[in-house]
Amino acid sequence: MKTDDLVELLSTNLEPIDRNAVVRTLCVAIVAGAIVALGIAVVGLGFRADLVTARALMFLAVKLAFAIGIVGVALLYLTRLARPGGERKISPALLVAVPFLVIVVLAAISLGSAPQSHWERMIVGDEWLECLLSIPVIAIVPFAVSIWAVRKGAPTNLSRAGAFAGLVAGGVSAMAYALHCTDDSLPFIAVWYGGTIVLCTLAGAALGPRLLRW
Repeated sequence: MKTDDLVELLSTNLEPIDRNAVVRTLCVAIVAGAIVALGIAVVGLGFRADLVTARALMFLAVKLAFAIGIVGVALLYLTRLARPGGERKISPALLVAVPFLVIVVLAAISLGSAPQSHWERMIVGDEWLECLLSIPVIAIVPFAVSIWAVRKGAPTNLSRAGAFAGLVAGGVSAMAYALHCTDDSLPFIAVWYGGTIVLCTLAGAALGPRLLRW
C-alpha cells in the first residue's frame, strides 16, 4: 500500500475527541464517592444528636463550606491534570490554599478572642482522635473512584494528579464526617479537618505514581 493511500485510509471516519468526557467521568466518580462516604459516616458513626439546633447547623455549614471549597478548587485542577500534559496548562495551584488560609485566619481570631485557658480545649476538643482516624478511612472509597476516573484521562504527572485526587477525597470525606462530629470550634476544624485533608493529599501524592501508571 502506498503512503498516500495509507494516510487517506487512516483519516477516514474520524470522530472529534470529546474533551468533556474526562470532566463528566470525574464528576460522576466524585458524586458516587460522596454517596458512599456519606453512607459510611451515617451507618458507621451516625448523625450528631443536636443536628436540628441552630448552633449545630451553623457550625455544620462552616465545616461544609470549608470542605466544599477544597473539593471545588481541587476538582478544577484535577480535571486538567487528568489529561496528558495537563500540568503544563495550569497555573501554580495557589488557589487550593485559599480555603485553608481562610479557616486558619478564622481560627486565629477565635483563639485571640478567648482566654488562653480555653485554647487547649478549643484545639483538641473531645473527638480529635476519632477525626484523625475517620476522615482518612472514609476517604478511601472517594480516593479509589477518583483514581479510577483519572486513569481514564491518562495523566502524565502522576504524583500531582494523585495528590489532587487525595485532596478531593479528603474534602469529600470531611463533608461526610461533619454530619457526625460535635466538636465545633474553629481551631478544631482548622487543625483536625485541615490536617487530615492534608494527610489524604500527601497519601495521594505517594500512591499516585503506582496507581496511575499507564
